[in-house]
Amino acid sequence: MPDSDPASDAAPSALPDRGSPEEAVFVGLGELPSGRYPDRPFMGQLVHAAVAAVRDAGLTVPDIDTILLIPCLHSFADQADLIFSRLVEELGLHGRAKSSFMLHSGGSTSDNTIRSAAGLIASGHARNILIVQSEKWGSAPVGEMIDMLTANGIPREWEKLSGLTFNAVGALITCRYMAASGSTAADMASVCVALREWSRLNPNAMYRDRTLTVDQVLNSKMVTDPLHALECPMLADGAVAFVMTSAENARRAGRDAWVRIAGSGGCVSHYSIGQEADLAVLGWAKAGVDAYEQAGWGPSDADLAEVYDSYAAVLTSGLEGLGLAPKHEAARMFASGEFSPGGRLPVNTNGGLLSAGHTGVGGGSALLAEGVRQLLGRAGPERQVADATRAVCGGTGGTYMDSQVLLLEGVTR
Repeated sequence: MPDSDPASDAAPSALPDRGSPEEAVFVGLGELPSGRYPDRPFMGQLVHAAVAAVRDAGLTVPDIDTILLIPCLHSFADQADLIFSRLVEELGLHGRAKSSFMLHSGGSTSDNTIRSAAGLIASGHARNILIVQSEKWGSAPVGEMIDMLTANGIPREWEKLSGLTFNAVGALITCRYMAASGSTAADMASVCVALREWSRLNPNAMYRDRTLTVDQVLNSKMVTDPLHALECPMLADGAVAFVMTSAENARRAGRDAWVRIAGSGGCVSHYSIGQEADLAVLGWAKAGVDAYEQAGWGPSDADLAEVYDSYAAVLTSGLEGLGLAPKHEAARMFASGEFSPGGRLPVNTNGGLLSAGHTGVGGGSALLAEGVRQLLGRAGPERQVADATRAVCGGTGGTYMDSQVLLLEGVTR
């Protein structure tokens, strides 16, 4: 990771080209509250979020011609239903939809799905795309979820045999980040506290009625040294959906605001966590350089950031790699309140995975949805970032095998 600004050679004061009429833009958004909702069925969540997004876009369900599905992890049977187009039938689009298919890269799936949607729209294959995700992690049998989270994405030949689990991976990254940065346990706990402050402003968050202090975090049960229970994400049910179309379609429909993709970058750094060169860095810097170069603006121009945060160190390394915090300083900046409500840079304004709830692959989707919501000015009076026009969004999947970045811009006619 470079010590300097990843986009120091960009022209941050210049507005980027608005792009072609065929560029894909976000025009609709739907989301259900996250938490434990055992009586809320999986398919019902999908349909509810999908219809909400379509209506938010000012469209009707028959206007959708393509569905892109973000997978669930709680049930192979529910996943199979998605793969084989059940949602098309549930929405009454059988015989109408051109395509319905799934993409999967773990927590970065939303980033890659959005890129795929943009390509389908630019090519002319799709006009109005529905992107939808639903998860029942919070209500699924705990034993089954533990088994799943101690196996998938961890090499069976090597790391699994040693007892490595996802919490242990998070602990390894945390240990390395703390050693490299000199951050204290209290600094790391302050990340969780800041995210809880944001979640208390979010009506869709899992933890919106409970405050959190550094002492509470550090006094909670030790799970995998140095991670305490309140530093690990809580599994949640949830659903989110987006509608995308072309900028030209948005104009013709008379919309007065939408969100465009200004820049995109990615880096796949490893599969086995043992092959990652530096757990305190990951692939964020390389992904950020590409995205900022494409956008024509740099991290100092961002009004907010929504970066994957299944563990505090994943978020701090992401903010540093993306130039949103100096190298080794992000945790201390959380401790000083710079990323909290009222701070210098709003970060994970929905509460993130650590307080809004970890909806599996949908954790990244929820952060992306929050970025779109903020740029559309719809986050509500307490949470809305004033005059927000540019957002940095990032996701990562598996054992943090990749770093995916989307730079978003709000457009007002």
